[in-house]
Parts: sequence; structure tokens; C-alpha cells
Amino acid sequence: MDIEYSETVVIGAGQQGCGVAAALQELGHESIVLERVEIGQAWAHERWDSLLVGSGNRSVRFPGWEYDGDDPDGLMSGPELARHLRRYVKERNLRVLQHTPVREVECPPDATDRDDVRFRTHLSTGGVVESRNLVAAMGGYANPRIPDLASHVDPSVNQMHSRDYRNPEALPDGSVLVVGAGISGQQIADELVDAGRDVVLSVGRHQAWPRRYRGRGLHDWMFVFSLYEDFVTPDFGEAGDRPLAGLPVTAVKDRGEDLNLGTLARKGVVLVGSTRAAEGDVLLLEDNVVAIAEASARSFQKVLDKIDTGIRQRGFVVPEQRPAPGVDMGVISNFGNKLDLVSRNITTIVWCTGFGPDYRILPDNALDEFGAPIQQKGLLGAIPGLYYAGLPDGNSLAPTAISANVENGRFIARQIRADHIMRSGSSERVM
Repeated sequence: MDIEYSETVVIGAGQQGCGVAAALQELGHESIVLERVEIGQAWAHERWDSLLVGSGNRSVRFPGWEYDGDDPDGLMSGPELARHLRRYVKERNLRVLQHTPVREVECPPDATDRDDVRFRTHLSTGGVVESRNLVAAMGGYANPRIPDLASHVDPSVNQMHSRDYRNPEALPDGSVLVVGAGISGQQIADELVDAGRDVVLSVGRHQAWPRRYRGRGLHDWMFVFSLYEDFVTPDFGEAGDRPLAGLPVTAVKDRGEDLNLGTLARKGVVLVGSTRAAEGDVLLLEDNVVAIAEASARSFQKVLDKIDTGIRQRGFVVPEQRPAPGVDMGVISNFGNKLDLVSRNITTIVWCTGFGPDYRILPDNALDEFGAPIQQKGLLGAIPGLYYAGLPDGNSLAPTAISANVENGRFIARQIRADHIMRSGSSERVM
């Protein structure tokens, strides 16, 4: 068995893992990044073809490296983001081992705080990498979630998760049911109806924000009025104890209209309630289309009000926008509590029902009874020397953002540097 040592092992070569490795390099500390497939795998190969990175090109930055392209206000595709990340890894000469999946991580039972080896990372190839520190940069969205009720759908219906959807042409003929009204669900439904497909969208709770307002893009207003925390922290009132929701839905195509349930309904997308059960070729629904749309419209209006208030308080000279954008409730109505797949000629279901974490490779004492990481602030693990990069922090999705790799990486790197200085007994300043 081949055994090697690195002060820090990083699992995952997405933007978060590579950000940690680069931040460690800035402080003179070595690391090895282990990637099960390729650098930027999810962006390059596990998203639909037309996906654009909604946070914008300016957000594609890493430690010591800002976006250097010629379209800072544009939106790059997933494969383009992966290419940027790969170029960064090459230019920084980070040590990334691709096609090196991890089988499991163990902690030597007799390891102490003074030992160099607190983790043994076992590779599927049979090798082992020993380390003092371990960074799990696998994010909170590694495992596609499809509800159990999918197994009760008639097997003649083609079913896939949004991770496996690529484009309208790749689907069988017939109508398409998209389940989930978050970013993926609405963007995929929008693409399908634009391609001439008959589309049914099963809605779920979400927020919607405008693409542009009063002459400026959304990201300009987010910066001017410090709306970033509003964007990354779901606000569903008393429903806030439910599983963490995604970011607000906003259009990414360069055209005049926003993306929300109103614009989809005007295009001909049939809106139905949340899917609750399946009986062969019939889905049982909650009759809640209007209630979902009204909640989404309130979130849309709330951000408009914040922008208007900020403009008024600061005396900014910007054009009025009449009528103001919003979710058009006039085209939205309840559907009922049943959806007959046969009568609607639905041959495909795309489950846009999100992702969950998959940290089963970590030691049992690092995880709770549900297999989720035990962590503090989305960064610190339950075992000394264990860190996470890219996990949500409470109700905030901010640490999962692309640009958050810079802050996450440098925080973890400083912790590792502090450990190194204190263990060596050096008089060097920690910060």
C-alpha cells in the first residue's frame, strides 16, 4: 500500500477546494487536493447546456486572482467557469489529483493533538494519504434528491433529476412536467416552453427577484444597498425551520422580462400545485398555486420597496419605472388536486427538487444521526483539524457562493497556520 504525507488534504476540486489550497499556498503551507473526477466537475458536466452563472462574471474570483476577462458584467456558462478554475489551478501550480476518489477517512484512535497524523484518507485506488488537517470541500449539494413518490409513477414515464437534464432535444417527444419552482425548475421550464414544448410546472415555495429595476441591474442594487444578505438568506417567515431553500429566482437571459410564475404562465406553462403523491399515471397535488405565487410576489415587491427606499433616502437620480415589475397574478389560478399524466401527454418528468450533502466517507463522530456534518459556522468540524468549505451557515447560503471561496479558504488557511505556529512553539505572530 502506497502511503504519503501532506500537512493538509482537501477533498473536492471545485471552487471551494481549490480556494482553500490556494489560500494555504499563500501562507506557505502544503496541501493535496483529491478530486473524484475532474477539476470543476459539476460545472463542466453536471448542469444543463444553457445554464448561465447568475452571480455574474465578477463573482468568478479566487485567492489572489480577480476575474480578468473582457466582459465583467456578463454571465458565463458552467463549462466556461470550469475552464477558468482549471486555468487558475495551472497558473498557481496547485497540486490536484484528478480521477482520485476517496473511499473513506479514518482517524487513528491513538492520535493526539501533537501528532502529525490525525487523518488517514484511503483512496479507491488503494493508496493512503496521511495528514494533520482535512478539508471536506464537497459542499452541501452533492447528492441529487428525488422524492420517494417518484417510485410510484408509471414506469412508462421517463424520469430524471435536473443534474441529468441537458437540453429539450434530448428528451422524448411529448409534454414535460417540471417539479420544483426554484432556479433550476423555472429556468428549465422557460427553456422548454421557448423550444415549443408543452410544459407543466409543479410549484413549490421560492422567492423571486427582478433582473433589472429603474435602469440598473440587480447586482448593482445589491451592491449599492447591501442586499446580499437578503439574497442569500431565505425569508419565509414561520416556515423558516424547513429545509434550506435555494436562492431567489431571477432571469439570466439578456432580454427585457423577468423570470417568475407570471411570465411562465403568460408563455403557456401550466402551473399546478406541489406534488405530494403518485398513483401510477396520476399525481396527487396540493391545491396551492395561488398561495405559492402570492408569497413569491411578496418577496419580489419587498426587494423593490427596499430599492425605492434606498434611492429616496440617498437622493439618487434614477428613472422611474412605470409600471413597476412584479409577478402577474392575473394569469395565475389554482389547478386542482390531481394531475393526469396521460391526458396531458406527459412523457417526461424533470425533478428539480434540489440536492443534499453526502459526507459518508468521513468518520462517524464527524456526523450527526442523519449523516450531516457537525459543524460551526459552516467551516469548523467536530474533530480537531477537520474543516468544511462550501457549507451553508445556519440559514445563510453566503458561504456556498462562488466568490465565497476566497473568504472561506483564507479563514481555514489562517486556522491551519495558527495550529502550526502554536504546535511548533514559535514566537511568530499568529495573525
